[in-house]
Amino acid sequence: MIPVSMSSGDLIADRRADYAEAMLPQDPAAASDLYAQALELVPGWAAGWFRLGEIRAEAGLDGAERAFEAAMAADPSDRLGASLRLDLLRDRSLADVMPSAFVELLFDQYAAEFDTALVDRLDYRAPQLLAAALTGPQGRVLDLGCGTGLMGQELRAGSDWLEGWDISAEMLREAEGKALYDRLDKRDLSALAPEDAAWDLVTAADVFAYLGSLEQIVGWVAMALRPEGRFAFTVESHDGDEAYVLRESRRYAHSERHLAALLDLAGFEARIGRAVLRQDRGAPIWGLVVHAVKRGHGTGSAHDGARAAPVPA
Repeated sequence: MIPVSMSSGDLIADRRADYAEAMLPQDPAAASDLYAQALELVPGWAAGWFRLGEIRAEAGLDGAERAFEAAMAADPSDRLGASLRLDLLRDRSLADVMPSAFVELLFDQYAAEFDTALVDRLDYRAPQLLAAALTGPQGRVLDLGCGTGLMGQELRAGSDWLEGWDISAEMLREAEGKALYDRLDKRDLSALAPEDAAWDLVTAADVFAYLGSLEQIVGWVAMALRPEGRFAFTVESHDGDEAYVLRESRRYAHSERHLAALLDLAGFEARIGRAVLRQDRGAPIWGLVVHAVKRGHGTGSAHDGARAAPVPA
């Protein structure tokens, strides 16, 4: 849950919301009623509608969907991710990607403690898993979703030029303090302008958990890489038939079969391995570690020969 820290702007409504929170977890029905009363005073309070939706959803009360829909109507940018909560209630994902404003707010809030949380508490290993197979000079490198620079630490020594892009200004501020990158830029990975053959290596460590459909970003990377350029990334994995699913963590997991087909279609030869990417509440989070090479001229499809070998993990 993202804590509701924004005031409604109405003292009485805020007080009723405080009383509602005090009733949890013992009496969610009464808390729901109090939030509803507060929202009668301030019907445009997106954070209040979102919190009401959470209370109703977690307690199995009626009206959770209506509350999340009202939160989206009050804040069309969907900074709190109400659309994701709706998808979880419906047991299917209707959106191809997460709301950009939600991802930006999430990581702006998380930036100061990001390294400590991931490395020390969650045993985050994605950058090391990717770097293990990145041998030789790396040339001109783009680190997508660079965050605070954990992947950049693994890339710096082998890169002639290292550039990092991220949607969060606060994450970029943390990365800048490490002096790893030749350039940092604030970019939304769901809305990148085309870029032709500019990079030798593109990485994305633990980034695509915030993108559902990967067709657009994989196509973009295929255009942005030079012939025989490399594309290294991780995704959380699932074993179902769907190309991707939205988990309760509000992170997407992807299917190896669909991912391999997509990479082949986009012009890559890919090696895909399985590994534990991190821990979450004491449980391992399994994922796919992908190293793909853009085909040069005259190189055939992976479907024309043997299947690519798995990456050691």
